[in-house]
Amino acid sequence: MAQEINVQTDRWQRLRAAMPVAQKWIYLDHAGVAPISAPARDAVLEWADETTFDGASNWSKWDRGVQQARRTAATMVGSSADEIALVKNTTAGICVVAEGFPWREGDNIVVPANEFPSNLYPWMILEERGVETRRVPVDGGRLDVDRMAAACDERTRIVSASWISYSSGWRNDVATLAQMAHDKGALFFLDAIQGLGIFPLDVEETGIDFLAADGHKWLLGPEGAGVLYVRREHLDLLATTGVGWNSVVHAREFGKIDLDLKPNVERFEGGTQNQVGFLGLGASLDLLVSLDIAAIAERILEITEFTCEKLREAGAEIACSREPGRASGIVSFTLPGVEVEGARNRMLAEGIVLSERGGRLRVSPHAYNTEEEMERVVETLQRGT
Repeated sequence: MAQEINVQTDRWQRLRAAMPVAQKWIYLDHAGVAPISAPARDAVLEWADETTFDGASNWSKWDRGVQQARRTAATMVGSSADEIALVKNTTAGICVVAEGFPWREGDNIVVPANEFPSNLYPWMILEERGVETRRVPVDGGRLDVDRMAAACDERTRIVSASWISYSSGWRNDVATLAQMAHDKGALFFLDAIQGLGIFPLDVEETGIDFLAADGHKWLLGPEGAGVLYVRREHLDLLATTGVGWNSVVHAREFGKIDLDLKPNVERFEGGTQNQVGFLGLGASLDLLVSLDIAAIAERILEITEFTCEKLREAGAEIACSREPGRASGIVSFTLPGVEVEGARNRMLAEGIVLSERGGRLRVSPHAYNTEEEMERVVETLQRGT
């Protein structure tokens, strides 16, 4: 037992050492925009130095790094690398499916009403093509799968939902949602941005058809670098939008004009990539995978539960579920006597970064945060009452 504790302690010390932000801030907004890791910073700075002094002479090296990021992302979600596209953000990934799907007038999409806008607008705009977006009400932040199922009919083509609600922190049972969609004759799209990298996921086992996530939250990468997963069997179902020189098999033979699309999800990458962003993202992905995602999940649930206990002792009302299988890295709450509006700025002055969402305070600690930090947060909030 002592040896196991030491292993875990060493793991989190290693992660904390890789997060320079911890030297200055108690950073608790990983569900918003997270600080990048030291490996990500190093990758970005190395690229910056090389392109500054050597131009594009190291392009092949950078491309190898980008391909490694693709492979690590595939490992993280349990797919093959040729099912992963590197995209600029979650919205871009959703739009690949929303804009490329073979819709017919009268089709519909079913989605929870409390989704982040990225998982609503790309579907809602399809109204122009006669496709309905059915927004299913969510009570108390808790998604009811039966209610989602009742909204489906024979014209439902896609069910889309977040793995974890950005506002309530409710964690969905992905496999149950996917099975429900399939039972209704639909495909399932997962917005994974609030869970990827901190909870284990296997797209094969869970039956996910499509997935998108940006790297600037729990993945500790730069903004503008994310991933899209498309199950291999659905590749030719989607029209290839945003076609560019990088979409074809002979991508680097610029004088050869032959629309021979790549036989994998890379066909959706179009043109020149955000190489520096993907190099940074890949470095953070490697770090997280090396630490064991299952262990990260256990640690995050441990520290958020500790936080909830301290908040309850202070009289807080916890808005997020702490049920097994539903709890996440997001804790939303209100505290008697503490005004939510402006709380972020007040806490910044104390060296603490949190956020405000839906009339509540929200903390989202990562595995490198500590119990001592969480105690200080609660004490600081109370002191401001």
